[in-house]
Parts: sequence; structure tokens; C-alpha cells
Amino acid sequence: MDRRSFIRKAGATGVGAAAAAATLAAPAIAQSNPKVTWRLASSFPKSLSDTIFGGALTLSKYVSDVTDGNFQIQVFAAGEIVPALQVADAVTAGTIEAAHTVCYYFWGKDPTWALGSAVPFSLNARGINAWHYQGGGIDLFNEFLGTQGIVGFPAGNTGVQMGGWFRKEINTVADLQGLKFRVGGFAGKVLERLGVVPQQLAGGDIYPALEKGTIDAAEFVGPFDDEKLGFVKVAPFYYYPGWWEGGPTVHALFNKAKFDELPKQYQSVLKVAAQAADANMLSAYDWLNTAALKRLVAAGAQLRPFSPEIMSASFDAANQTYAEIEAGNPTFKKTWESIKAFRKDYYLNMQVAEYNYDTFMMVQQRGGKL
Repeated sequence: MDRRSFIRKAGATGVGAAAAAATLAAPAIAQSNPKVTWRLASSFPKSLSDTIFGGALTLSKYVSDVTDGNFQIQVFAAGEIVPALQVADAVTAGTIEAAHTVCYYFWGKDPTWALGSAVPFSLNARGINAWHYQGGGIDLFNEFLGTQGIVGFPAGNTGVQMGGWFRKEINTVADLQGLKFRVGGFAGKVLERLGVVPQQLAGGDIYPALEKGTIDAAEFVGPFDDEKLGFVKVAPFYYYPGWWEGGPTVHALFNKAKFDELPKQYQSVLKVAAQAADANMLSAYDWLNTAALKRLVAAGAQLRPFSPEIMSASFDAANQTYAEIEAGNPTFKKTWESIKAFRKDYYLNMQVAEYNYDTFMMVQQRGGKL
């Protein structure tokens, strides 16, 4: 065989081997990176795309980017395909694959739903994230979610919220008697003990109810979101803090059967994208709320702290409520005891360095030195 003939045959063999390898590899690649399209229903309106609704958009974008567009999650605002307060049921039923919501919306089915998000006098955002990511909270909450056919991961946090917009001043516990208050989730059960008549309304329904006087007060999130929804126009007294939402986690919920069908790398992508959305949302609120609060005050908002009387009565009412639920709900008891154990030590630690540093800096701010 001459040299030229050998090279031609060797080249042909190499090309053939490469083609064969490509043929063998292609199905494996396709199998491990399949084309997947999911639908996600949010509990929030599109008008809050910079913050709480935007968490779902962040999740969707990261999932698409990491998978080169092979895994697409289509995001729908509240009411577009599923009503805001029915998204978890739709995920359980498999009507949609995913939801982005606050789990305390569904506490009426089982109070344990609220523990994954926020309950009165629980942890702040930093504390609840520590419990979720380091203290086994994600796994513990997923033990419960699994009974609902759901897998969930933190995918947002607002930080401590405001106490809401009131048409009149509230100074004592007596002032709460008969007050029709739009308040999300589990907090309403606690406030009932103080004479409040809780109302659960989706975000887009709050303003008209407040404007018409159907309700006397409403809480939603905090300055930036509240400004967009226009509450200052119809209820001037803006109370703080929202003791029922010290650090509410917004969850990405996935149909468990659909999640389990995904390749392992897609499952990991969802977890990482959710955690990125979690961090991104909290930083967005920290960035946006300050300027929004200034604008609200300029527009007529009158800032008011809840009185020590109201705070103490609310704290006592919350503990009474927890004791009653724990007595008859072992799943709630197991999860709440885990949070309480960490909460006790967390606030011991926070009052040493963090509290003193922040307090000193706040004094400097008030003195005009920053």
C-alpha cells in the first residue's frame, strides 16, 4: 500500500469513527438534557415585577440560561391561569407544574403550611434563611409538602414587613375590636383573639376594598410594593412592624411527580435557581424600600408604631394559638419546635454584635453624620 492510499483510508476510518461516536453520544446528550416546558402560576400581580412577582421571573431566567434554553418555565401572573390563592391546589392536582407563592395563604387547610413561610413572632429574614438552609428547615418542610404531592424550595424573601394601612389610628387593643383587616394567612387567627375580623384578599383586590370601606385596614408587604398599589391614597396611617411577618419566605412549589421525573441535573438547577431568586428578592427590597418610604411620607403617609400594649397582647395571643394547635397537630408541633429552638439562640446571638452595631449606626444616621 502506498503512502497516499494509506492516508486516504486512515482518514476515512477516522471520519467514520468520529461519526459513529457522535451518533452514539447524541442520544445520551439528548436524554440527559431533554426539552422541558413547565407552567408556573404566581400569586402576585405583574405590577410587582421589580420585587415579589419578579422572583418567579428570576427563577425562570436562571433555569433557562443554565440549560441553554432546554428547560423553560413559563410564568403567569395571579389570575391568568389560576386564581392567586389556588396555586398550591393546582400544583397538587398537576394542572400546572409549579407555583410561586407564600405558603401561609393555605394555612386554613393545615396550619403547618404557614410555618414554611412566616408566622407571628417567628424569625427575621436572615434567621429563617439560616433555619431553612442550615438547620434542616427545607427538608422538614418538605416532609409536610410531600403529603400534598409537592416539593418546595425558598425562592424569595421580603424582609420584615410593615404593619399595614389604617383608615384611623390604632392606639390600644380596644381600638382593634371589630376592625375589618386584610391580613395574610395565619396572622388573622391570632388577631381574632384581639377582636379583629380578618379578611384574606389577593393583592390585586385590596385597593378597591379599602377604597370602598369594605375593609378598614390592609397590610401587604412594605413601602415599595405598597406604593405601587396606591394604599396611601385611601388609608393614611402606616403602622409598623408587621410582627406576623418578620421574614416571610416566598416558595417555589413543584408538583412532586413532575419534579421526580426530571434528570438529576435539572432538579439541581431548580434548587440553585430558587436560592438565587431568594437572595435576589431580599436585596431588591433592601435597595428599593428606603426611597419608597420617603416618597410615601411625602405623599401623606403618617408613620405609626404599634403601641407596646398591642405588641405584648399580640405576642401573648400568638403563643396561646400555638399551644392550641400543637396539642392537636403533631406535624405542626414538630416543625414549630424546631423553629423555636433556633429562635431562642438566634436572638441571643443577634443582640451581641449585630444589634449594637446597627444601633450605633442608626444613631449616627439620626444625627446627620452618614
